Amino acid sequence: MLGKLARQHDPNVLVGFDKADDAGVYKISADTALVQTVDFFTPVVDDPYTFGQIAAVNALSDVYAMGGRPMSALAMVCFPEKEDLAILEQILAGGLSKMVEAGCTVIGGHSIRDPEIKFGYAVTGSIHPDRVLANSGANPGDALILTKPLGTGVISTGIKRGEAKQEWIEAATRSMTALNKAAAEVITGPRFQSSVHAVTDITGFGLIGHAREMALASNVSLRIHAGKIPALEGALECIRSGFIPGGLNSNIDFAACVAEFAPGIPDDLYKLLFDPQTAGGLFVSVAEAEADSLVSALKESGVAAERIGQVVDRTKPLISVTV
Repeated sequence: MLGKLARQHDPNVLVGFDKADDAGVYKISADTALVQTVDFFTPVVDDPYTFGQIAAVNALSDVYAMGGRPMSALAMVCFPEKEDLAILEQILAGGLSKMVEAGCTVIGGHSIRDPEIKFGYAVTGSIHPDRVLANSGANPGDALILTKPLGTGVISTGIKRGEAKQEWIEAATRSMTALNKAAAEVITGPRFQSSVHAVTDITGFGLIGHAREMALASNVSLRIHAGKIPALEGALECIRSGFIPGGLNSNIDFAACVAEFAPGIPDDLYKLLFDPQTAGGLFVSVAEAEADSLVSALKESGVAAERIGQVVDRTKPLISVTV
């Protein structure tokens, strides 16, 4: 809808909404720009404290995906009028715990009465104007790296249906409560600063949806190796059991048309590529010469990074998925 409105022209806007990037970037001086993002959603787990943690991790992720450092956050709350306020306190406490871990200060917020609980944050970060990691810099020949396994959407659906196994819930919760801070610090560090060309995070549009955005913004095509895609424990089982969130089918309707899938890719793995992620990992385009070193450095920092594909010259299909 924003794209249908009159465009504002401001030379200080380094990244706006025109390329579907993760956050906006606004230059305020020669060496400082603000990274701004907002995200909130309904509960994806039963425990209020854990839900607050996940909401904070998800909101912070967009700043990390731009290469920025989170500074401050405003809480956004929708809460039922007659619900127990102790639940809200736990949600806020969980969110605060992750903001503290990120070194990001919660400075206020806003709340409204709503029949359905919703929670998240508007986050402001900082970055040098010359070091913004947009989704538009991928180069042919780059390797593609993913820093978290997929499957939070289908496992969350299994949780809502009361049929997810405890080990699946624990695996998804560990992933969703893990900040992308460690990954971002490696990616933006001096060793890889010049070789990382583009970054986005994998959230609601799923891997293929966000890959589409990177490919279009960078005017390249992507090759993804389905067999190298890491999956959370229980994710494929959830798909085979029919725990399919509505967003997964919407992602297929939205992005499958730009992708070509090789014969032999199992249906569960095909659907996993479109699974909407909450607090997902970073999707990184890095020079081939540094790809293995980056994966090793990420793993040394506790990040479950995997090489999953490469960038090629623009062609049709926009995204090709091999076995």
